[in-house]
Amino acid sequence: MPLDKTVLSEPPGVTDTRASAVPRARRPSETGGTAHVVLPAYNEEDSLPPLLLRLAEVARVEKITAWVVDDGSADGTARVAAAGAPGLDVRLIRHPVNLGLGQAVQSGLRAVLEAAAADDIVVVMDADDTHDPSLITALRARIAAGADVAICSRFVDGGDDRTAPPVRRLLSRGAALLFHRALRVEGVRDFTSGFRAYRVSLLARASKHWGERLIEEQGFACMVELLLKLRHCDPVITEVPLLLRYDRKQGASKLRLRRTITQYVKLLVRDRLAPAPYWTL
Repeated sequence: MPLDKTVLSEPPGVTDTRASAVPRARRPSETGGTAHVVLPAYNEEDSLPPLLLRLAEVARVEKITAWVVDDGSADGTARVAAAGAPGLDVRLIRHPVNLGLGQAVQSGLRAVLEAAAADDIVVVMDADDTHDPSLITALRARIAAGADVAICSRFVDGGDDRTAPPVRRLLSRGAALLFHRALRVEGVRDFTSGFRAYRVSLLARASKHWGERLIEEQGFACMVELLLKLRHCDPVITEVPLLLRYDRKQGASKLRLRRTITQYVKLLVRDRLAPAPYWTL
């Protein structure tokens, strides 16, 4: 599916872990470049304006480029992204039709990897204003300290999701418990968090290996799928506390409970029966 990619403006209690049994940390590295923030968005015209303003505040002290992926929205999401926010570099990627969260994330990652420098980082976060952009500074620090992936986690000390609906909290906790026991990614507590930072070189290696198959799940399970496929790069992973601000969410949730549970189960079964092979590049 062709993408419409537009550059809109160019204005001036936490433990490091890895996906194997032997703890280790990479050498500290330079990550003083741009934080490329991928925002998969579907009908988020009400949530995007305050989120872009919060990102603009962070951009006063951080180098940030926001990549809004409009996934076939029926509202004014693209218009809001085009308007941007003062002091924030905003890029727009448009899907002509709704392809799902997975393809929105993949389109954003693909565009970022074409533009990113070696010392940049890639951040993926929700576009519904439930994630606090000020955490980007902490995520960058974790990558600079040697992590390959930094996850904003609701389930470490200092994290919380009490503002989310009870059903959503139950699903998140159930999935976290199930994935922690069933999957071989040691130390990760929040497998389904949509707020993460990645080292550019890690995503570049994974993209080179997997190509268009890097993300195949369409819905919320894509975040777990991506973590599983990155697992085979032997990444160093860290988590930082996330206070989920579901009380700031505008509009209806995009989560479809039955569909999401089905996707999680299929992902687990596939990983059990035919896990992605370990590989190095």
